Amino acid sequence: MSICRPLWLLLLIILLVGCSERDRPLESPVTLEGEVFGTFYQVSIADPLTRREADELEAGILAELEAVDAAMSTWRDDSELMALNEAPLGEWQPLSDALIEVLAIGQAVAKASDGAFDMTIGGLVNLWSFGPEARPREVPSEATLSARLAEIGPDSLEVDEQAFQARRLRDVFVDLSAVAKGHATDRVAAYLTQQELDHYLVNLGGEVKVAGHRDAESAPWRIGIEIPRDGPQEARHVLALEDIAVATSGDYRNYFEHDGQRYSHTLDPRTGRPIDHRLASVTVIHPSDAWADAWATALLVLGEEEGMALARQRELAVLMLVRQGEGWASLASPAFADHFGRETVDELGATVVDGPASGMAAEAGRPLE
Repeated sequence: MSICRPLWLLLLIILLVGCSERDRPLESPVTLEGEVFGTFYQVSIADPLTRREADELEAGILAELEAVDAAMSTWRDDSELMALNEAPLGEWQPLSDALIEVLAIGQAVAKASDGAFDMTIGGLVNLWSFGPEARPREVPSEATLSARLAEIGPDSLEVDEQAFQARRLRDVFVDLSAVAKGHATDRVAAYLTQQELDHYLVNLGGEVKVAGHRDAESAPWRIGIEIPRDGPQEARHVLALEDIAVATSGDYRNYFEHDGQRYSHTLDPRTGRPIDHRLASVTVIHPSDAWADAWATALLVLGEEEGMALARQRELAVLMLVRQGEGWASLASPAFADHFGRETVDELGATVVDGPASGMAAEAGRPLE
């Protein structure tokens, strides 16, 4: 007995030290990060946390992201969305609350943008080699484009929010890539709030939602709006945020080249072709990142003038980066200026578009640095 006692004491001491280490407060903010959905997630939490609490939170975050993937992915055959895509035409499919909510947001933005946003565009996305079909990167023929273009449209999908069901009326492939990531960001943020956390930043592949502040001095969270060009990432603007969501859509990261011409991954559902205009990126500030995500895509498709006109009509807080020769212009909607203040917008070097957007880019353009 006397020989074994020191061993038991040693094991007990090791166990107690291990427990105390996991319960020791971590330096704030705590950052949890990894890969998901073919991109990254990064969650920064400024509330006091121990290692044990941080590990439990990360497990909860990953569970939320897995639930979104299981419902809305087009890259896995067992998702709810793929079941809808494979169901017989005209047959109602019971769907989860979350999937119905995302489909309803997509349909609302599609209607408000006159089809510039369209979740049924998946067949065209695949045709242009940006979807899970992974076709060779080549320009589709006019005949093939016309055939797929004739199938798509918001009217090919019916969503019954009250009965939590949806059905396809034509043979379309529903793709939620322009709204699901924003929904996932909202979902992670909601989970953190449910855990009684007040100060955090959720960044899911560039879709961002923040709450509270980043430190004890009540400093706001800050994010960068990327310069719209190839090469290393560099912030063009830095925005101070508090209790809001931000989504950015751009045409300058995901593309392919064919016969010397660059084709963006952002497709115009009205033409079936990649967008081809001066508007390089759109950033939308909104309480919901799912809505911000969808609106950013719709406005990018519409282009500088139509997009800004719709942003003003819908009172959306929007910042646009528009190509201008070797530089670019920064254009802000009135709602963006109201949110951040005109003085801040002036400091950003942006022009507030109170009237038609035509000509504003030329006035505000500046050379690349």
